[in-house]
Amino acid sequence: MKFCSTNNTNIEVGLKEAVLKGLADDNGLYMPVTMPRLSNDILGNLPQLSFHDLAFAIAQPFVNDDMSDVILRNLVEEAFNFEVPLVQVEDSIYSLELFHGPTLAFKDFGARFMARILGYFTKGLDKEIHVLVATSGDTGSAVANGFLDVPGIKVHVLYPSGLVSTIQEKQFTTLGKNITAIEVAGTFDDCQRLVKQAFLDSDLRNNLILTSANSINLGRLIPQSFYYAFAYAQASKINPDVVFSVPSGNFGNLTAGLIAKAMGIPIHHFLAATNVNDIVPSYLDTARFEPRDSVATISNAMDVGNPSNFVRIQHLYNNSHAAISNDITGYRYTDAAVKQVMKDVYASKGYLLDPHGAIGYLALKEYQKKNSSLGIFLETAHPAKFLDTVEEIIGAKVEIPQKLQKFIAGETKSIPLSNSFNDFKKYLERLV
Repeated sequence: MKFCSTNNTNIEVGLKEAVLKGLADDNGLYMPVTMPRLSNDILGNLPQLSFHDLAFAIAQPFVNDDMSDVILRNLVEEAFNFEVPLVQVEDSIYSLELFHGPTLAFKDFGARFMARILGYFTKGLDKEIHVLVATSGDTGSAVANGFLDVPGIKVHVLYPSGLVSTIQEKQFTTLGKNITAIEVAGTFDDCQRLVKQAFLDSDLRNNLILTSANSINLGRLIPQSFYYAFAYAQASKINPDVVFSVPSGNFGNLTAGLIAKAMGIPIHHFLAATNVNDIVPSYLDTARFEPRDSVATISNAMDVGNPSNFVRIQHLYNNSHAAISNDITGYRYTDAAVKQVMKDVYASKGYLLDPHGAIGYLALKEYQKKNSSLGIFLETAHPAKFLDTVEEIIGAKVEIPQKLQKFIAGETKSIPLSNSFNDFKKYLERLV
């Protein structure tokens, strides 16, 4: 299979080059030249298939030129060695809990798959691979832990100073070894900008092998489509009219759902649920995409003012606002609304939402006032990762899973950096 740049469809590369580069030379994001479609045999038997079966079926057309079926099957089973439960919260509303992996966040799906793909592609190279990743919280921890101790690969995690939760920060600043944490004086958008500028800098590209582990990298995006297919397969046993409500920041997660739909999974509709950083809901309302400076909220992983993956959505729909709006409805919520629903759902349903999943739940409730679909909202991280915030809102103690406790005990180590690209370039030049 070939992949093209969203900026120039005439630029085509194979999967290996797309994953190793992360970003196309023209600053575009890679997308399949032709979207594959799942076989009728797969689509006709969705409820009977395991998560591993569906993951293999979706990944296979993307990687079949670069990897044997046997290796891919083993990779899938090794990467996804945890549960993906669909939990009923109330009538016609289910939570897809994506936080049962090693760092208790949905980013484990993409990070663990990509680490194994990249490790396979880089065997035999005589130079180290430098993975650059910008994080607003969970991406950094998932990528750092996914790539920990992978030979020949060094990871550099850029995160905004003071804008990630303490536990999230611990998950990628305490590892050491081949993981370096870089604390940037700025926002997530600054971190993302620095990473993109590094890929476009000819001096750095000529002297270092750089790639990204953000959702701009196909190796991280493709596996996120797996859980949409699996959740739909389970929910369709109850009601085939399924709507997904996706807490959205950089819009990689929603893009992955749209890819699953484009491959044949008959998902009825998507909800783009954001906090006050509502660039995409505003686009859906006005047909104008207008990035702006991000605003800090309690749903920090969604504090993105220029969601880079939205160009993929536009590419997928041939830049048609009408087509995009037909499949996606946008909603936005304030911190006050998020706090209230977290408190109410915990008290009335006994279900503990995190600040991101709460936004997905809110959008679903609003959508269902006029629609009778079965709704699935994505719980993207364990509530304990936002411990102080969650405990203050619900007025009760939250049990910290053992997986998180081991990180809390570690010593935080990071490198302070300004948000100037010149300073970041100097840091990278020392790696040559």
